[in-house]
Amino acid sequence: MTNDNPYGVNALLAQGDAVGLLVLLILGAMSVATWYLIVYKSVSNRRMGKRIQTFMAQFWGAPSIETIAAELSRQSPEEPFGRVAAQGMEARQHYRRSVSAGLVDAGGQGEFLTRSIRRAIIREAGALEFGLSVLASIGSTAPFVGLFGTVWGIYHALIGIGASGAATLDAVAGPVGEALIMTAAGLFVAIPAVLAHNAFARGNRTVLAELDGFAHDLHAFLTTGAKLDSGGFVDPAKRVEVRSVPKAA
Repeated sequence: MTNDNPYGVNALLAQGDAVGLLVLLILGAMSVATWYLIVYKSVSNRRMGKRIQTFMAQFWGAPSIETIAAELSRQSPEEPFGRVAAQGMEARQHYRRSVSAGLVDAGGQGEFLTRSIRRAIIREAGALEFGLSVLASIGSTAPFVGLFGTVWGIYHALIGIGASGAATLDAVAGPVGEALIMTAAGLFVAIPAVLAHNAFARGNRTVLAELDGFAHDLHAFLTTGAKLDSGGFVDPAKRVEVRSVPKAA
């Protein structure tokens, strides 16, 4: 059974001019970029969540600060919590070396650790934002790109109708309907981008809120040597004292 409809997507592709085809090409590139970022960030966020759980269990279950520092120096962390902890450990060691050399930092160890941990959180926040600006840009501009293609298509359709002198319903509805495909294509590209952007942004806010809480626990851990047995805020009676292992003479 053959399709005798002279209008539609095939006719739009066959009869479209350079501008119309360029609009479709741009929308196609936007769609590819959107779905690439959706798949990439979904997989990477899932892996990151598993790595965070593993790291938190190992971190709060370690017997001493030195054990944690040795493990972080041996294997570079692959998730935000581990990298923030590694930055805190490095800042703690740097401050102690400075004190031993007579170069005491103004404000003391607590303030020095606060600045170092805060810089690490800012870097991690920037890394979590990867791809979100692209999704936001696609979600906000794709409908207008499609609308431009529709306006351009209607313009050419009306010129063709005026040149032919045939203003019947079928002569108008077909070309205008083809032009409206551009608007539908723009929405088809924009809707997944907007939904993905909102979902990833909400997930990032959750991770950053948890990271901020972990940073407070980490700061207390590094300055006092006392950690929480669950990695969260619990009753002081349940705290586990962790002291530095004495260095060999």
